[in-house]
Amino acid sequence: MAEASGDAGTTETTRPTLRDRLRDVVALVDGSLSSVALVSTAIVLVGGLVQVSFGTYTMTVGQAWNAVFDPAVWSSPGLLARLFLGETIAGWLAGHFGWHLDVELAHETIIVWNVRLPRVLVGAFVGMCLAVSGAIFQAVTRNELASPYILGVSSGAGLAILLTLVVFSGMATFLPAFAALGGTAAFLLVYAIAWQGGTSPVRLVLAGVIVGTVFQSLQTGIFFFADDVGVVQSAIAWTTGSLTGTDWEQVRIVLPVTLFVSVLALAGARQLNVLLLGERTARSLGMSVERVRFLLSAVAILAAAGAISVAGIVGFVGLIVPHMVRTVVGSDYRRLIVGCLFVGPALVVGADVGARLAFDPIQIPVGIVTGVVGGPYFLYLMRRTRHLGEL
Repeated sequence: MAEASGDAGTTETTRPTLRDRLRDVVALVDGSLSSVALVSTAIVLVGGLVQVSFGTYTMTVGQAWNAVFDPAVWSSPGLLARLFLGETIAGWLAGHFGWHLDVELAHETIIVWNVRLPRVLVGAFVGMCLAVSGAIFQAVTRNELASPYILGVSSGAGLAILLTLVVFSGMATFLPAFAALGGTAAFLLVYAIAWQGGTSPVRLVLAGVIVGTVFQSLQTGIFFFADDVGVVQSAIAWTTGSLTGTDWEQVRIVLPVTLFVSVLALAGARQLNVLLLGERTARSLGMSVERVRFLLSAVAILAAAGAISVAGIVGFVGLIVPHMVRTVVGSDYRRLIVGCLFVGPALVVGADVGARLAFDPIQIPVGIVTGVVGGPYFLYLMRRTRHLGEL
């Protein structure tokens, strides 16, 4: 960790050369990270295959597999553009390239691609966003207890989305933007409460608990202003974190956010390593600590807000995934971020399989499963680690 962080610091005042970038790439490819990527990918594939195989219309695993890789879908760029980019953009592209937007598909393919596969994709992207967000917050605050949930970001984003759904339902199109604003306001409030000539891991956690509790109480109070019972029920399901009913609209919302924050997080991995050395050391290496902290926090908030806007508040993912990855690949954020991009989807997709099949035909919110898994893991972490808190 020290060597990796030192490497990061020495390049703060000079532009990285091509040799530096190649060395970074080579440093990422080692046995532990490769194992994490392979195992996580296998979990996502198996979990996704299970997800698309079960439902009201039952099909065999072979039928589901054939439907996912149906050549009629993959050979139709117009259809893929309509699913991933939406009708407007796909129509524009089809007009320029002569693509066909409507393709005749088998019944199983229609069910898998229109109903079941979007849920798997949203789960994977939500896992990426939450895991990366938690990893960044833990470095920015130098606090291994930090996460979007514990620092109040999830509660702030949740409050903003509930206000939109219940009070300003006509502005539901702007949910991701409102979620980002709510999460940003919550994090700034936490930082202001914890600031006393500086911050400490304990004060940040306590401030996050305070802000999160107040915002969660406000979320409960908003329910009393809702006249439509259906809105209340959907809001309650949303506050516990759920992937039920997700479709391609949610994929189109969270996909660009995931790509954007993943690139920024990987690009900022060297700065995250330097921040772990402490403010005094970071400044001595030429870093503008407050500016870097603000920009990286913005990336983490955007990642959490993007996940919350499509899946609700899925707890513990941002807290436990960085810990799980750190125990395998180490604390170098050049590896840690990459590991989180694989393990986050594996946890959420696997948890969603349990949420969907544990009490079949009743589907419980995925946030309940991640809470059941995350709580005991956090307790284990507390018992194992003698000095829990500051990284």
